[in-house]
Amino acid sequence: MAVGLRINDQIEIQDWEITESFTRSSGPGGQNVNKVSTAVELRFEAANSPSLPAQVKNRLRRLAGRRWTQDGALILFVQDTRSQARNRDIAMQRLKELILKAMEKPKPRISTKPTWGSQKRRLASKAKRGEVKSLRGKVKDDE
Repeated sequence: MAVGLRINDQIEIQDWEITESFTRSSGPGGQNVNKVSTAVELRFEAANSPSLPAQVKNRLRRLAGRRWTQDGALILFVQDTRSQARNRDIAMQRLKELILKAMEKPKPRISTKPTWGSQKRRLASKAKRGEVKSLRGKVKDDE
């Protein structure tokens, strides 16, 4: 079990919301890989979290993608280093960055209209291109 994680002044994740499990890492590392469980699987119960507002949960779900489970948990798997403690820190940091990114409100899109000049230029370039293509036909012999 991990200790709580402070995201910012308003949000602090409690320790019961985060579960860690350790497994053996894959890849190079010699005998260390076969003996020591250094890979970290961090599970954050995001859907049941009282710390996060509903909008942040929705944005977090979109950002998480395949890491979001059916029961509303966010799973991060880290096996970057050969140190279990370092992998734990990396997993916590990634969780914090994801939540901070989810807290940013998206800027609303303002629809714009093409200017009169840009419409004229576009139509002129289309007409010119059409003329170039029409001139590619067979040449008629007028003799």
